[in-house]
Amino acid sequence: MAGSALARRRDRGYRVITRVLAVVLVPAALAVAPGRARRVACQWALAARFPRENLSGLTPATLVAFTSARTRALWHDGELIGLTSGHRDADTQRRLFADEVGRTGSVAAARRRVLPPEESQHVAGTALDVRPVEGARWLALHGAAHHLYRVYDNEWWHFEYRPAGPPPRLPHPDAAPSTVMPWPTPDRS
Repeated sequence: MAGSALARRRDRGYRVITRVLAVVLVPAALAVAPGRARRVACQWALAARFPRENLSGLTPATLVAFTSARTRALWHDGELIGLTSGHRDADTQRRLFADEVGRTGSVAAARRRVLPPEESQHVAGTALDVRPVEGARWLALHGAAHHLYRVYDNEWWHFEYRPAGPPPRLPHPDAAPSTVMPWPTPDRS
């Protein structure tokens, strides 16, 4: 079996097992959180699937939005959304930026993938790097209902909490919003 077919089969299995686990956990969650049992059971099941996730440091509103989105994704569409990286402290972001400068050989090239801490929404606690691809695809389609938006064309995994509405989609993190062409409007003539 080819590697990608095996990965798809494995991912399908993870989705099924995680959803079954969430269903099994509903009675326990009902005892702990009667009005939020499905949400709590979902979070427990996702914590078992993605045990290394660290949701701390996200702003309270970002955490609520992300939790709501991933709960809806699991219960309504059977999709899993895991967090690869959320909040980063300034030192971690500075190190990531310096590493990328070293890897690419220039600040300009590094900024196409990583921003310095004073510009990164990860440091602000409002950026989320998610996985797997299917979960990111779900979030790209449905995240606006939770104020979560994909903001960079070159980073399928990066979403930001933006309660004011959708930001312009940028080609990469260092692109200036003024260089982005607005979405074409339909011809109404």
